[in-house]
Parts: sequence; structure tokens; C-alpha cells
Amino acid sequence: MIMSTNNSSPTSYTYESAGVSIDAGNALVKAIGPLVKATRRPGADAELGGFGGFFDPKAAGYSDPLLVAANDGVGTKLKLAIDFDRHDTVGIDLVAMCVNDLIVQGAEPLFFLDYFATGKLENGVAERVIAGIADGCKQAGCALIGGETAEMPGMYGAGDYDLAGFCVGAVERGEQLTGDQVKPGHVLIGVASSGVHSNGYSLVRRLAADKGWKLDRPAIFDQDRLLIDALIEPTRIYVKSLLPLIRSGAIDALAHITGGGLLENIPRVLPNGAHAVINADAWEQPRLMAFLQAQGNIEPGEMARTFNCGVGMVLAVDPSRVDEVLQELSQAGETAFTVGSITEGAKGCTVRGSAGTWSAKADWEATHNG
Repeated sequence: MIMSTNNSSPTSYTYESAGVSIDAGNALVKAIGPLVKATRRPGADAELGGFGGFFDPKAAGYSDPLLVAANDGVGTKLKLAIDFDRHDTVGIDLVAMCVNDLIVQGAEPLFFLDYFATGKLENGVAERVIAGIADGCKQAGCALIGGETAEMPGMYGAGDYDLAGFCVGAVERGEQLTGDQVKPGHVLIGVASSGVHSNGYSLVRRLAADKGWKLDRPAIFDQDRLLIDALIEPTRIYVKSLLPLIRSGAIDALAHITGGGLLENIPRVLPNGAHAVINADAWEQPRLMAFLQAQGNIEPGEMARTFNCGVGMVLAVDPSRVDEVLQELSQAGETAFTVGSITEGAKGCTVRGSAGTWSAKADWEATHNG
């Protein structure tokens, strides 16, 4: 029972006077409705407003699916987005970090949920962020079926917000990628990244502060782009280009190159007795990566553990299917190239190049050998 108020009280408190606007939240839900509907796919009607979102795997064409779940955030890349009013693409980053983790296990992303938290809800900003999330979902072919918007005064500074994403995918039982088929002689194919993606931004921001970068001016490595736009480029989503190759059996393992870089992510998908050897001279370092390395005087081994170095995905492929995979990736709009091979040895990764040799064991202990 809600009790009546004492009319003699000098102040009548409301939730809005405490900093939380229910009306603003309702207005945001109404505004993003068309964005959510645009992500509809078989299995989901993508309607908002309930206490949960439904998904029907049978309607999506699965008979005996294994469900695979992933969650992630965008990290301190958000700080650049907030400071420079670049809110339109961080939602793509959020989706990409989750769906790219699903595809490496052979799973098709099915549905996505987001969490947007801020001190004071500014619908213009929130709508731009969620529009990016919807865009990312369309790129990945998954439905945005729900989310949570939390207005928490006192928890965040003015204009600050944080994001988290949650995605569920499916793969038919027995068709998941486990890496068990990878063996010495397999060829490693790299698929180009679109930039820094969503890892290493604490180092990027530290360099920007210490070196006094003018992020709102053209980048010295690309006079046609502002430096902030080069740094904020969204994470590439690889789902639609990789899923057909996975289903055809052309890929035996996939590694998403995120935090830990090449050295630490490739061993995660290898069986015991398989060691990845990467030739760092096999592809040209992107100018943005070369800029970061030069500005920070970053050791090559540190680059290989911190940044993707221009490679967003690494595929392990039987030698007989390498040409097929490279051709299909090219037709799908990807830039792909051979980067190394699998040799016999302890599970781990070695990156070799003209600058030296670096290794990481399966327990993630990195060593410099040259």
C-alpha cells in the first residue's frame, strides 16, 4: 500500500529530482523502436517492452543446436568517443567484440542485448549509441531483442557512459570449431583489421596525452582523415564473410585477435602439440600501427601482445584449401593473406620477423628470443 503524503511537508521528493527521469527513459525506448525492428531475423520479432526477449532456434533453422554465449564491452575507447562526440560507431564495436568471439567457435550470432549506463540520460547521445548497436547487429545478422538503460546519478561524471553487450549464437551439434583438427602443416591466414579495433586504448590515450596529439587535425599518416577518426574506426565484423567457409568445412580453427594480440590469442584455439609460427614480414604493417609504434617507441614484442598489428582474425586451414579460402574471402570483401603455419611443438605461438623473435607459451608467458 502506498501511503498518502503529509501536505504540510515543505518538499515533495520525486525520482526526477534525485536525478532519474522515467519519462526520458520511456522516450528513449520509443525512439529506438524502429532501430530495433530493423534487426529482425527468423527466430526473433525484435519487439521491446517486455521483461525479456524470446528467440526460437527452430524458426532460425536449427534442429539440434548448441548455444554459445559471449559478453564484452568497448573499454576506454569509449573515452575518446565521449571526449570527441563520436558516439555513432561505438555500438558497432560493442557488437563486434561479442559476435567475433562467437564466430570463432563456429556459432552464428542469433540475438544481442545491450546495457547502457550513464549518470544522466541524454537521449540524443543514447540514440546515437544504440543506432550503432543496431547497425552492428545488422552487419552480424543477429537480432537486437532487448537491453537495459540505467540512469545512475553520482556513479558517472557529466557526459560519461559505459556499455556492455551480450550475445547468444548457435551451432549444430558436432559442427562447432574446437581446433582439434589443427595439426603441423596447417596454413595460417590473416584477415585484415579495420584499425585498432577495441583493445589497447589505454596505451593509445596515454600516448595522446604524453605526446600532445591534436586529434582534431589530419593524421600525419593520412592527411585525408582526422586523427580521431582514424583512432575511432569501428571494429570489423567478420561474421558474414566467415560463416559460409565455416559451414563448408574449409576452416579448422579461428582466433579473434583481441587483447593479448597475436601472441596470446592464437594458442587459445590450438590443440596440444601444435605451435603457431607467424612471419611478421608477411604483411605490411598498417600506417596507423606504424605511427603508434614510432610515437611510443614500442618494442615489437609489445606490439604483438597489445595490438592486432593489422590482423583481426587468424584462420587455420588445411593446405589443400588455402587458395579456395583466400578467393572466397576476397569475394566477400576481405583483405586476407598467409601469415604463417603450424609446426610440431608445445602449444603456443612464435612471431618472427626482421625485428626479432617473440614467443608465448600456452600459459601466456611471453619471451623475447632475438
